[in-house]
Amino acid sequence: MTQAALTPGMAALLLFGGFFLLMILRVPVAFALGLACLPVFIIEPRLSPIVIFNTTFKAYNSFILLAVPFFLLTANLMNVGGITDRLVHLSRTMVGSFPGALAQINVLLSVFFAGISGSSTADAASQGKIFIEAQVKEGYDLSFSIAITAVSAVLAVIVPPSILMVVWGGVLQVSIGALYLAGVIPGLLIGLAQMATVHVYAKIRKYPTYPRASFSEFFKAALVAIPALMTPFIIVGGILLGWFTATESAAAAVIYAGVLSLGVYREMGREKLWTALLETGKLSAIALFCVGTASIFGWLLAYYQIPKALLANVTEWGMGPIGVGFFIVFTFLVVGCFLDAIPAIIIVGTTLQPLAASVGMHPVSFAIISIVALAFGLVTPPYGMCLMVSCAVAKVRLRYALKDTMIMLVPMLLVLFAMIIWPQIPLILPELIRPDFLK
Repeated sequence: MTQAALTPGMAALLLFGGFFLLMILRVPVAFALGLACLPVFIIEPRLSPIVIFNTTFKAYNSFILLAVPFFLLTANLMNVGGITDRLVHLSRTMVGSFPGALAQINVLLSVFFAGISGSSTADAASQGKIFIEAQVKEGYDLSFSIAITAVSAVLAVIVPPSILMVVWGGVLQVSIGALYLAGVIPGLLIGLAQMATVHVYAKIRKYPTYPRASFSEFFKAALVAIPALMTPFIIVGGILLGWFTATESAAAAVIYAGVLSLGVYREMGREKLWTALLETGKLSAIALFCVGTASIFGWLLAYYQIPKALLANVTEWGMGPIGVGFFIVFTFLVVGCFLDAIPAIIIVGTTLQPLAASVGMHPVSFAIISIVALAFGLVTPPYGMCLMVSCAVAKVRLRYALKDTMIMLVPMLLVLFAMIIWPQIPLILPELIRPDFLK
């Protein structure tokens, strides 16, 4: 057997050095991951092009990953089919009398939207178009409007159903049903933290409120929105009751959203349907291409045993569960600034899994803490996809809203720290409803 041409250290230098160099040159993440692998394949005689094809085929040959385009299509059908408008009206009757009413509606709608679509990018794009200009017209600062839209959008990857939970469950072999249940309480806590932040902003800057809605107004709005609100119960409930797999539940969500848009609300014609399909195709292609290139990158890391070498030094620090929790969070917070969440799960999640297991951290707690940490990367530069989308809608540079965005992330960070100190928080609902999912 021929000796490897590269040592683990040399391979790590080529892979990570190449990746970060390409990122500096503003090469898209998916392409940067793939291109960073090429020098290793060229130098290493034991590796052949067939490895690339086999690795990518194994990554894509996953029934679970079919859920990704289905959830994205659900989100787009919501936007073009009048579902989002009904949820906005319901949100207004619920929190319209709170300080900073329109921003509070923005946050609550993100909770509703998250329970249906699972896509933060789709949330940021749709809500940016609805709220940013409207908030500015009512006297809200533009930077605040952008920040709250971007930050609230990350709830879509925390509140089930979440695309990241589907990917995590498929890659790291964790029950998706358990992840869905485990994400509810952290998602609601973060949503409440965001609403509290809006309250403080509104009091200081004297943002407007709306008159309190009567019970009859709330009842009428809820009655109209009930069909839309049934979607998360179909998705999550179907999995919990054993009716659907994660992928089948996502397909059911598409059918249900289509029926609502076409048959109930009747706001989606042929042109809008085509727009939704086209947008879904674009977003799905980007997400799934990342899966393929990240899988090759991760395979090379495993081939040269780079994660093992890295973790060997970390385990010598003698950290307990809390110390490991903070280390995991710090790693994902840094990685999330540069890397999309899906490849981060494939590369970093698999790397850190043995470390979490070594201190007795439950796989579900490890997953939820990691996903929440990765959610920060959606609004932190240089990656910050949700912040980029929100700034693009407002037609301003990313740094314009950076200060307010960082302030709004502080309460979220406190919730994340609480989950590290008390890792049972994500496990409350799974233990209560389906303890068999945790085995």
